[in-house]
Amino acid sequence: MPELPEVEVVRAGLAPVATGARVDRVVVLEPRSLRRHAGPPEDFVARLTGAAFDEPQRRGKFMWLPLSGDDAALVVHLGMSGQVLLRERDAPIDRLTRITIDVTHPQQRPLRIDFVDQRIFGSMAIDELVPASDQPGQSIPSQVAHIARDPMDPLFDDRRFLAALARKDTTIKRALLDQTLVSGIGNIYADEALWAARVHYDQPTRSLSRPRALTLLAEVRLVLGKALAEGGTSFDYQYVNVNGNSGYFSQSLNAYGQTGLPCPRCGRPIVRESFMNRGSHFCAFCQRIRAVRV
Repeated sequence: MPELPEVEVVRAGLAPVATGARVDRVVVLEPRSLRRHAGPPEDFVARLTGAAFDEPQRRGKFMWLPLSGDDAALVVHLGMSGQVLLRERDAPIDRLTRITIDVTHPQQRPLRIDFVDQRIFGSMAIDELVPASDQPGQSIPSQVAHIARDPMDPLFDDRRFLAALARKDTTIKRALLDQTLVSGIGNIYADEALWAARVHYDQPTRSLSRPRALTLLAEVRLVLGKALAEGGTSFDYQYVNVNGNSGYFSQSLNAYGQTGLPCPRCGRPIVRESFMNRGSHFCAFCQRIRAVRV
């Protein structure tokens, strides 16, 4: 599933074309891609056609394009395999395209925004904007209101996060994947940050000392920052940026997907264990569960 770096790369690529653009035409090819829209496809088309976009925004793995002069936004969730691609108006439509949006920008040529989604787990929806509880005077789509800020957000509160982490009766990787606690981190970047911080994925959160929790948070930021700089992580064609290009952070992975390969730190093999219907990749020597503090 695309995580913070991948969604941010898409948002940044879309911004120059979408900001200030007017929607000329909308075609819904797959109604299931509107599962989060509170209305039929006809309502989605009618509300979006003729609207203008403000600058795309993101929180965690959600992205949205505010509608100018309206208390609503086009909310985009990529799901497992969603892509937002920029195409020429007359370009052939891929068979996996679910929604097309023709836009005209006052300073650029007309283009088409295609929402492509092989597995149809992603979605688009027009959602109402509500006041953001963590930033007075700002609005956020109601579908995103429960999502916490991410560690790359300038308004992310380190002290609040560390205090919540210390109170939680869970394990550290489960906490990192809890989007109501900290957003944008998925399986890939959780494994990478935990490896870098030498923390076992099943370490109880209450047992983490404040220095180790601070180290882990710093490593989360370093991993996310490096992935952003390298365009995200692509293992196949399912994740690409708006121009159809893959990211190359997969070449920098130390733990995720490296089962059986030597740990870059100690040389012992990286192992994989089942975790929440997926897997956790770690070094059993470098990342040992530490005794719980009494």
